[in-house]
Amino acid sequence: MLRNITLTAEDALIDRARAIAAENHTTLNVAFRDWLAAYVAGQDRAAVERFRGVMAQLGATDAGRTFSRDEMNER
Repeated sequence: MLRNITLTAEDALIDRARAIAAENHTTLNVAFRDWLAAYVAGQDRAAVERFRGVMAQLGATDAGRTFSRDEMNER
């Protein structure tokens, strides 16, 4: 489902963006959707990298001893 949003930008910026989109045989609307998808994907990558960093730090954690199966499953 597509939804409409309203953006505000300088006239010259919009005109230039439309011209670039036309040069690429597309519309500004399609170009913006492509940019939005890439933006969201970039945020996902950043979250994955933060997660990997935390896991790498935790992987180096030493509890000082090994735990029995029962100890690991205690709640």
